[in-house]
Formats: sequence, structure tokens, C-alpha cells
Amino acid sequence: MRLNGCHALITGASSGIGREFARQLAARAGLLVLVARRLDLLEELRAELAGAHPQLRLEIRRTDLTNDNEIEALLAWLQSENLAPDFLINNAGLGDLGAFATADPEKLDRMMLVNIVGLTRLTRGLLPAMIAQNRGAIVNVSSSAGFLPLVNFAVYAATKAYVTSFSEALRSEVRAHGVDVTALCPGPVRTGFTEVAQRNKSDAELGPALVYVSVENVVAAALRGVQARRAIVIPGLAMKIGMALVRLTPMPVLRLASRFNAKSA
Repeated sequence: MRLNGCHALITGASSGIGREFARQLAARAGLLVLVARRLDLLEELRAELAGAHPQLRLEIRRTDLTNDNEIEALLAWLQSENLAPDFLINNAGLGDLGAFATADPEKLDRMMLVNIVGLTRLTRGLLPAMIAQNRGAIVNVSSSAGFLPLVNFAVYAATKAYVTSFSEALRSEVRAHGVDVTALCPGPVRTGFTEVAQRNKSDAELGPALVYVSVENVVAAALRGVQARRAIVIPGLAMKIGMALVRLTPMPVLRLASRFNAKSA
């Protein structure tokens, strides 16, 4: 996948990792379609990027990925505007940090709709055109949380396990058609995601400072991974080592560790 001149669609583009994807692609892409719920932030980002990169075509679209009708409207709008993204970045995601038994059911529903259903529907809508032109790339922003069961992050980790597994299977299906699929699996990143996921401001951070990677480095690693046709990208040396050990650890050992964490939580 050549990033120069690509036509990229980024979900969750108004903040965090999605916004950084837009910033790092702005100098290279021919078209950026920025999608998010918060139109005011999308407009701010469009103004910023247009000022710095006047040659770039920019389109914004307010879309709530929990609403299937809005996803269908987004796909119809892309077709009506003759926009055919060849680089899909499924970045939008929600989290919930806390015990499952006390979770807000509506928040859990929104999280599963965005993290799983919306991502899957949008991928299904855009993939056929990529296959037809024998060119394309998809980055599904997953998480290292998807590699193991996480106490007090149970549903979020499960949704990201879906994203990683889906990405791996889809990659095998479409690679012969000139389309690459990469799962981006970062550890903790300081973005607005944590504030939304935490139920109380006093909640502990998602990990020690050693495992945090800047949003700039996460996106740079992802784009390098796309160009290198990597299946999975785990930014940061500490997280690479940690996740390699986790993936080699037998599940009974992980269960014991999970029980210990549950008792100490």
C-alpha cells in the first residue's frame, strides 16, 4: 500500500489516535474523509489541516457508529460523492473501566456497537471496491487488551479480541486481492479515551508509565506497519515484550493471574 496519494477514511477522527492519523497522513494523502460524532471538532481539524496542506482534499462527515442508519447514510454519501477510499482506518472505539456487575448497560451496548458492529459494517461496505481495484489497506485499531482477559475491563477486552481475530481472518481472505489488513494493538495511550472509560476521576491509570506510548509514536508505528504489510503492530518495546510473553503463557496461568488481580482490585 502506497500512502502517497491514498484516499483515506478515518473514523473517530475528531480526537486522540484518529486525529493523529489525520495529521500524519495530511502531507501524503490525496483525500482524507474524517468521520466522528462531534462535528465541531471535525470542523476545527479540517481548518487546521487545510491551512497547513492546501493541496489536500478534505471531507468531513458527522456519523454515530452506534446507529446503523447513519452508517448506511455514510456509505450512500460516499457513493453519491464518488468517493472511494482505498485506506480505511477503523479507529473509533469506546471503553469502560470497572466491574462488569456495576456497569451501565447502555454504555456497554454503545461500546459493543462501536467497537464491533460499526467497525464490521463499515469494513463490509468499503471492502468490495478495494477488491475491485485490486488495491487497498485497512487498519483496525484494536488493543493489547484483546490478547488476554482483563479484570474490570472485561467487555472492552473482549471487543478488542474480536477486532484482532476479525482482522487476522480478513487479512487471509483478501490479501490475494491486493488488500492488506493490519490490527493496531497499542497498550495505554494518553488520549481522551481513558477519561471516557474511567467511571471516576480517581480511578487508577491503565498501566505503569513504562508501557505508555505517545499518540504520535503509535500512529507512526501503524503507518510503518501498513507499508511493511504487517498483520499486527504493537507500538513500544515494553509492550512488544510484554505481549510476546502473554501470548506464550498458557491460559491456566493467565486465569490465576486474573483471579489475583480481581482479589486485589
